[in-house]
Amino acid sequence: MNYTNAVFPPPEQAAAFFGATDDGPFVMINLLKFKDRAEYADGSDAELSGREAYARYGAGVRACLEAVGGKALYAGAITEAMIGEVEELWDMVALAQYPSRAAMMAMIQLPDYQAIEKHRIAGLAGQLNLRIKPLSAQD
Repeated sequence: MNYTNAVFPPPEQAAAFFGATDDGPFVMINLLKFKDRAEYADGSDAELSGREAYARYGAGVRACLEAVGGKALYAGAITEAMIGEVEELWDMVALAQYPSRAAMMAMIQLPDYQAIEKHRIAGLAGQLNLRIKPLSAQD
């Protein structure tokens, strides 16, 4: 199994995700890997760690989720693996619930989201996002 972190999905992957049948609520698992130092496009805040820059994003994203009917469910540091092996652990996991794919698309188009995304970009080395549905929704 191969895992590839990315900050943005390739256009074809994003088109497939948002173009798929909207089958209602889901949870997105975000496995996050931070840069050692924040890298803002304008060179500002170079003293921040990637984790600190991402925390700025995290502080604002809750309101964006709520604006589209979603919610932040959980966030925590990844400390170790009990089963399985990966070359390098992710730094953090965050779970976000969305009412639909359309709601997620609406969120990333919000002006408030656009204003905070620079912190996400500055802090992340990459991430893996996994969409999950309740087992009863898959039957």
